[in-house]
Amino acid sequence: MPTTPPLRVAMIGTAFMGRAHSQAWRVAPRMFALPREVEMAVIVGRHPERTEAAARQMGWQEASTDWRAVVERPDIDIVDICTPGDSHEEIALAALAAGKHVLCEKPLANTVAEAERMAAAAREAAARGVVSMCGFSYRRTPAVALMQQIVAEGVLGDIRHVRAQYLQDWISDPEAPLTWRLDKEKAGSGALGDIGAHIIDSAQWVTDSLITAVSAQLRTFVTSRPVLGDSVGLGGRGAAGGERGPVTVDDAAAFTASFDNGALGVFEATRMALGRRNANRIEVNGSTGSIAFDFERMNELEYYDGRDQAGRQGFRRIQVTEPEHPYLEAWWPAGHGLGYEHAFVHEAVDLVRAIDSGEGIHPTFDDAAQVQRVLAAVEASAADESRLTAVEESK
Repeated sequence: MPTTPPLRVAMIGTAFMGRAHSQAWRVAPRMFALPREVEMAVIVGRHPERTEAAARQMGWQEASTDWRAVVERPDIDIVDICTPGDSHEEIALAALAAGKHVLCEKPLANTVAEAERMAAAAREAAARGVVSMCGFSYRRTPAVALMQQIVAEGVLGDIRHVRAQYLQDWISDPEAPLTWRLDKEKAGSGALGDIGAHIIDSAQWVTDSLITAVSAQLRTFVTSRPVLGDSVGLGGRGAAGGERGPVTVDDAAAFTASFDNGALGVFEATRMALGRRNANRIEVNGSTGSIAFDFERMNELEYYDGRDQAGRQGFRRIQVTEPEHPYLEAWWPAGHGLGYEHAFVHEAVDLVRAIDSGEGIHPTFDDAAQVQRVLAAVEASAADESRLTAVEESK
């Protein structure tokens, strides 16, 4: 009796996201009943010794330093891109042209032009049965997925306000070392693209509406940092003195936004919010209710029904751990929460299922290109200081 061959994955990138995605590929077929087997075929990095060590530690069959050769291999089905943004376009276009399914980390690219070329290639590849997805992992946090379902049901009425924050503090120390995430050539932008992209995507997805205009400001509070050679990590204190290099991206972004459904949005992304390690928050206010999520309490939602009788109104907590909630049928008994890494597992699960079914999957590269257009609009708005209105001094 014929069997469907396994899907063999090649992952490009060995650092933070490489570890998260490796965990996902290991766990997904063990916790979920997938329609296809998955094999972690090869991991690709820049340094031979480090890549070999990563393969052993994270469970990959092989290690390579030549992504181009790996992408062309006939035994590779999925290319998972976990590299800095300056290489996303080249790798993705090569993979799609080779007929590989593609998972690409966010933001999709460093520029709108790159993102739109990637989206066009993905649409063309889709006609040949090739699946592509951008890795906005927070969509696959069960509470955020439930939030989207609740808003889609219309129980909030007309959406009026969206407020979203992503607060971190990992570079608040001015002696934290210079990394690729602080280099515009590699990262595209700073807090705006790295974490602001997440809340832009979440806000548009949850409300099923697009951002059409923005008014923004960006700030870089620490303009130079210690250079520690080939440093790629997150945070950490650099050596006192010595060579310093320029920070060429923003440390913080703040902007208001208009949505095509008439809603008003307020967004904030920063790596300088002392005490906030990973505070990803979104609240939606409608004409008949409100709903809110905070990743620091990632297994919960707050829901307010404005139609409750007077004297009984108030935010209620929904503990998102029931088997009826998104993705949770495969996990633990009710009340046993999930963590950060599970969103990546769900990402892998959805991608495998989409490849097997031949159906589309979101976020598409087109979805991600729309986020890129918002990022570009924020940067353009922030650069136009003439739009700022000074507060008059008292006379």
